[in-house]
Amino acid sequence: MKIGRYLALFVFLMGLLITFGNRGLLDNYMMEKRLSSLKKENQEIVLQNVQLRNTIALLRDDLSYMETIARNELGMVKEGDRVYQFAK
Repeated sequence: MKIGRYLALFVFLMGLLITFGNRGLLDNYMMEKRLSSLKKENQEIVLQNVQLRNTIALLRDDLSYMETIARNELGMVKEGDRVYQFAK
């Protein structure tokens, strides 16, 4: 009878250890969730890098794109353009 109690207690403790212990089922589940989120974040960074490479290539090679950026972001004008300034 005592052996059965000890065996049941041992099995119960092992179950707790397997479920909640270091590298147990719960820890494994949390690590899989973290891995999934890191893979998603990594994929977003890869896509952002591709977009940045495309922008760099356009800035190096495409003069009309450079002109558009200079006009829109830097407020530059071409010689001969008329500039209108409105009072605030």
